[in-house]
Amino acid sequence: MTRPCTIVISGKGGTGKTTIAALLIDALIAAGERPILAVDADPNANLHEALGIALTETLGGMREEAFTRAIPPGMDRTGYVKYRFRRALAEAEGYDLLAMGRPEGSGCYCFPNALLTECIGTLERGYRFVVVDSEAGMEHIARGTIKNPDVLLIVSDPSARGIRTAGRIRDLAEGLGLSRDRVFLAVNRDRGDAVVESNLPLVARIPEDRGVGEADLAGTPIVGIPQESPARAAVRMLAGWLVEECARRG
Repeated sequence: MTRPCTIVISGKGGTGKTTIAALLIDALIAAGERPILAVDADPNANLHEALGIALTETLGGMREEAFTRAIPPGMDRTGYVKYRFRRALAEAEGYDLLAMGRPEGSGCYCFPNALLTECIGTLERGYRFVVVDSEAGMEHIARGTIKNPDVLLIVSDPSARGIRTAGRIRDLAEGLGLSRDRVFLAVNRDRGDAVVESNLPLVARIPEDRGVGEADLAGTPIVGIPQESPARAAVRMLAGWLVEECARRG
């Protein structure tokens, strides 16, 4: 089986990364690009809420000793890792979701980060796409948790400050070894009157959408907004572009 196309969605907090990730996953599935591995790599896991599925376990909740001293008799570590990862996956129509979550107690993220690295390497070849809703910043690329994504999609609001921040994220990603031709910009909550001045390739302008705001306020899944909504239509176009870009990269 060929390697899946990995899309990492980044940007500063509050720009709507999770909304874009959820709508993108939904659009790819609707286009027949399945199965998808959705990875919520933000410790404040809420991609499952945007997608409207239940989450029962996160990598952060797994204890390190279970992977060293508590392996059942007759099972080696690799088999146990695969077993636990499969249990942690939230399965839905067309995709599986894996969530980072927060470590229990006062522990650091070292062990969950290592698990995420191993998990993606173990599972990814069963999927057509891996879509990662990343935390703000480049920690997972810096740590090698997510190795050399095919596309880094930086989400920004249309403000000049937001666009400058997107440029700094691109520079940081490039400093970590990611090729510049893999980094792209998506402007969210676009009102149509902003002039976007950026040296990042702009691949999507996603309009301000009342349906998204209402879903946020009501705590209902983002993927439940109407099919004809402006944000959903724009993300469908973005999904089509991403499919072509991934096919071009082989």
